[in-house]
Amino acid sequence: MDLTLDNLKEMGAFTGAPVEKEITWRKGDDEYTATVYVRRLSYKSAMSDLKAMKADDDDFGAGRIATCICDKEGKPIFTVADITGDADPDRGPLDGSLTLALLSVIGEVNELGKTKS
Repeated sequence: MDLTLDNLKEMGAFTGAPVEKEITWRKGDDEYTATVYVRRLSYKSAMSDLKAMKADDDDFGAGRIATCICDKEGKPIFTVADITGDADPDRGPLDGSLTLALLSVIGEVNELGKTKS
């Protein structure tokens, strides 16, 4: 098979539309639920992962969230700085429970950690 854009499209080699999911997280005694849109891992997420590894910093998770969590149209809703708190120090970093819920749904959409029999 020749590697062409048409062949790659046929094989599903592009991420396509974001996947709609519902997440739930807790903050103290309160529980929150939200609809999120998750873009499958892509070129952008791979480059973000490599950048975080090269910089030897702790922004791997922030980069993963920033590249995968988007709006209905697939546009990012976060920057890495939004998640780490650097964009607005008064607001601070993203809540830990919400961070874990977002990373979990990203893993779910991308079938990370699952083996197929």
